[in-house]
Amino acid sequence: MRPLEPKLLPMSVGSVPHTDPKQACDLVLKNFPQIPTWPQLPKRSFLENMYVQYSERFPGVVLEQERIYVDREQDLDEPLEALYVAYLKNDLEHGAISRDYAAGLPELVGRPLPGLTAVKGQVTGPVSWGLVVVDQNRRPVLYDEILADAIAKHLRLKARWQEKQLQKLSPKVITFIDEPYMSSFGSAYVSLSREQAITLMEEVLAGLEGIKGVHCCGNTDWSLLLATSIHILNLDAYGYAETLALYADDVKAFLNRGGIIAWGIVPASEVIYAETPEHLLERLEQAMQMLVAKGIPLDRIVEASLITPSCGTGSLSVETAERVLATTAQVSQLARRKFGVS
Repeated sequence: MRPLEPKLLPMSVGSVPHTDPKQACDLVLKNFPQIPTWPQLPKRSFLENMYVQYSERFPGVVLEQERIYVDREQDLDEPLEALYVAYLKNDLEHGAISRDYAAGLPELVGRPLPGLTAVKGQVTGPVSWGLVVVDQNRRPVLYDEILADAIAKHLRLKARWQEKQLQKLSPKVITFIDEPYMSSFGSAYVSLSREQAITLMEEVLAGLEGIKGVHCCGNTDWSLLLATSIHILNLDAYGYAETLALYADDVKAFLNRGGIIAWGIVPASEVIYAETPEHLLERLEQAMQMLVAKGIPLDRIVEASLITPSCGTGSLSVETAERVLATTAQVSQLARRKFGVS
C-alpha cells in the first residue's frame, strides 16, 4: 500500500525568493493547501542557504563572509563525540534548526491547518552537502571518511527533529532529502561509489518515521535512488522525463512496492513565461506514456503521481516564482480533471 494517495495533487519543492516568512507561507498555502511545504527563504539571509541552513552544530563548521567551510585544523574530537552521543541517544534537540536558519518552518507550524492531506519538509542530502561544503583547504568534506559519516548522522538528526515539528500539523509528514549533486554522480568530478551514496542517504532516511522522498533536479542514475527506501521520487520531468523511462523495470518495481513519482513538469525558470498549463499537461502525458510504452499501466502511474515544479524557486524573482507555483496548481487541477480523479 502507498503511504499516500496523491492522485495528481500539487506540491512545491521548497525554496521561494520571498524574505517575509508570513508572505511565503501565505503563497504556499494558496497554491498547495492539501500538501503545504515550509518555505526556505535563501534571499532573506545567508543562513537560509540550503547548505548553511542545516549546518548548526556540525563539528568544526565556520561561517564567515557568506562562506561555509569546516576547519579540520580545529580539535574536532569533542564536537564529534557530542554528535555521536546525540545520535546514539536519538537526542533530537541536537538537530534543532533555529528560527534564524529557517524562519518559514515555525511560521507554518504555528498556524492552525486542519484537514491537511500531508505536510512536507526537506533537508539537504548528505551527498550534496558533503560535496559543496569544503574544509579549510577547499577539499569537499565528503572525501574525509570520518566527516562523511558525521554528515549523514548530523543530517539524520536534523531531518527527524524537523519531522517531529511538522507532526504538530499532520500525522502524515513527507520529508525530502534534496540531492542536486546526484546529477554529477558517475562523472569524473565525483569520486563516490554507488554503495557509498546509498549508505549515506539511507543513514538519513532511516531516522524518519513518516513518508520519505528524494529530489534531484538533474539527470542521474535513477536506479540508485529507486534502490533506497524512499516512498517518493521527485525529478525534473520538464527536462529529463525521458531518462526515467530508461529505468522502466526499476520504476515498475518502485510503483509495485507503493512508490510515488513527483513529476517536476513545471519549469522553475524564466521558461515558465513561454508555457501554458495546457501544454505542460501535454508534456506530462507524454512523460507518462514513455512508461506506459514500457508496460506500466497508465492508471497505476496516475494514482501514484504528484505534480511539482522542476526545482525550488528561491533564485528567481518573486513574480516568476509566484507564476511557477500558480502554474503548478493549475496543471494539477487540469490533470485531475483530465484523468477523472478526486
